[in-house]
Amino acid sequence: MHTNIGLAARTTDTLTVPEVTSVIFVIDDDVSMRESLERLISAEGLHVETFASAADFLSRPRGAVPCCLVLDAALSGLSALELQRRLAGRPDVPIIFITRHGDAATIVQAMKAGAVDFLMKPLETDVLLAAIRRALERSRAALLDEAEMHALRTHYALLTPRERDVMALVVSGLLNKQVGGELGISEITVKAHRGQVMRKMKADALPALVTMAASLRDRPRHTDEGSIDTTTWKAVSRWLGKRGKGVVQ
Repeated sequence: MHTNIGLAARTTDTLTVPEVTSVIFVIDDDVSMRESLERLISAEGLHVETFASAADFLSRPRGAVPCCLVLDAALSGLSALELQRRLAGRPDVPIIFITRHGDAATIVQAMKAGAVDFLMKPLETDVLLAAIRRALERSRAALLDEAEMHALRTHYALLTPRERDVMALVVSGLLNKQVGGELGISEITVKAHRGQVMRKMKADALPALVTMAASLRDRPRHTDEGSIDTTTWKAVSRWLGKRGKGVVQ
């Protein structure tokens, strides 16, 4: 049976996420809905922050903890879909849309843009909690991925220009002798640089280094922040075209 505050009666479903480090953001211009959601989610041991508008939420400093956003799809002012677009670069803030009168076009647009779910009011409590649980799992994964990429870029930034050249050619499948021929250095020097690359990148084997290089290439930043620059990868592309994508040990 549904209650009069827009939330359906709850059952025994509970969240199984850490209490301290998770934050649920609620944006709804209906104060009674904000208060109801805050009571419900707080009862699960989670920290809740409520906002009356998207602008208020955007003014909040960015955190680095698992979180999700429960967002009213019919906000006045800055729209919910526009807020979703602005958060497109923040995979650590998954969005759960809620609404009383959702139209098909809005639902499709929100889901295509990566929304966790689109729920109709009055909300089924168990369904909402399940969506929050999925959103927090997605947020944790995004934060972990971001931390791993930061560490990877930090390691790569420690490489000298010559070590970066050696790394790019090694992961393309070249033998040490071939790398030396490309760079005009001896095979012994290549081995020394290769050892430094493995140590600084914390790679225990060549396949791991190949995976790291692919991540740096696919998610670039400025070169001095630890991405593989385009010029360096021209040599890789040339040799991949000649030798295929197999890795030579």
